[in-house]
Amino acid sequence: MNIVLMGLPGAGKGTQADKIVEKYGIPHISTGDMFRAAIQEGTELGVKAKSYMDQGALVPDEVTIGIVSERLRKPDCDNGFLLDGFPRTVPQAEALDGILEGMSRKIEHALNIQVDKELLVARLTGRRICKVCGTSYHLEFNPPKVEGVCDKDGGELYQRADDNPETVTNRLEVNMKQSAPLLSFYDGKGVLTNIDGQQDINDVFHDVDAVLTTQVH
Repeated sequence: MNIVLMGLPGAGKGTQADKIVEKYGIPHISTGDMFRAAIQEGTELGVKAKSYMDQGALVPDEVTIGIVSERLRKPDCDNGFLLDGFPRTVPQAEALDGILEGMSRKIEHALNIQVDKELLVARLTGRRICKVCGTSYHLEFNPPKVEGVCDKDGGELYQRADDNPETVTNRLEVNMKQSAPLLSFYDGKGVLTNIDGQQDINDVFHDVDAVLTTQVH
């Protein structure tokens, strides 16, 4: 089962990814983890990626695609994989199709977790972090016992600069523009399923699972 997981920041992709991995036993491959592993292993592409990242530059497509290709050929991907954070663009999606074709495989599901922008803004701007220990809270979903104070060490809680409503809204709009062509691409291939991400976490997974189990039988 080869899956691409999509959704805007705050949609709950990480939570659903953990549940998919736990149930289906396939590796969760996120772009960040992939880069870190390639850099740690000192592969040729890992060294290249690091040189761009050290300059704060975007890693070019050919390097990213090469790292993805190497990762998907590892034995733990034999029964499938869950890709998260890649592809981000249609050219990357086409390159991914090319890689998989060479392995006689294809993307079977593109799951898009949908949440209204207003709710995402609320989710992302409600985060508060302890200045002392770095523990993360959420005003609505995981509030501290005492407002503005960390449960663990009494440290002061603060809001990260990039969690303010204006920055968050801007970030979401950029993401929406970027992901629209990719959603159309997978929709055109008949593998896209939109999942309602505004339900309870377990209900979201129930819907995800329903899509994936129809595939298995």
